[in-house]
Amino acid sequence: MIRLSSPDTESAPEGEVDEAVEVPADEQRDALVAELAEALGGGLVESHVEPGVDVWVRVTADSWVEAGRVLRDRCAMRYFSFLSAVDWMPSPYGRDMDAQVDLSSGASAGSDAAADGAAVGTATLETGVAGGATRFQLLARVHDPVGHVGITVKADLIGDAPEADSWTGVYPGANWHEREAWEMFGISFRGHPNQVHIYLPSHFEGNPLRKDYPLLARRVKPWPGIVDVELMPGGDEDDAAEDGEDAS
Repeated sequence: MIRLSSPDTESAPEGEVDEAVEVPADEQRDALVAELAEALGGGLVESHVEPGVDVWVRVTADSWVEAGRVLRDRCAMRYFSFLSAVDWMPSPYGRDMDAQVDLSSGASAGSDAAADGAAVGTATLETGVAGGATRFQLLARVHDPVGHVGITVKADLIGDAPEADSWTGVYPGANWHEREAWEMFGISFRGHPNQVHIYLPSHFEGNPLRKDYPLLARRVKPWPGIVDVELMPGGDEDDAAEDGEDAS
């Protein structure tokens, strides 16, 4: 069982910069990564430790359940926080569902692809901490409530109908979260005891949190945050008018 204390680190006085800056060690989180590397071998794909802040690891889909078991049994990660998924594909609809400040910036790769008539999924995937190689990525968060340290575990899922083994045998609390990920992202969990809808009717087609799912309701009726909001009485425009009247 791992339960180490993080070393104390002191920052240099403001204005003083060492020529060679050493990254402070984080024994507690480095030990978590080492334990997973020993247990999973090649199943641990990548890791990232932010000293004194957090740790992320990416494992293969085949090692997904074993990673959870190792964290629970060997690393004291008794508390299951959440499980979800990410669709890293840029939206083929661009950012036209966002606020006006986003629309005016024109910085979205998805909007460029949509404007050029590009096919869905042709833009480069940009994934988060600890990287990724596929469109769909599973992630879970567990925590050691005594040692006061947590870890985020990620796994790349293959294909347009991704599958993963269920965590419910390791963390029973994953049951509801996996049902949500199945419903919203279309990720099937092998061995799940009751993979049925939570929010949507049983005959509903599609997965609303996939980037290529068209949220037509946002086009029929403006979504909050898209439209420009009129100023309240006494706002900047009225103040400016009053100032002009006083000047005259």
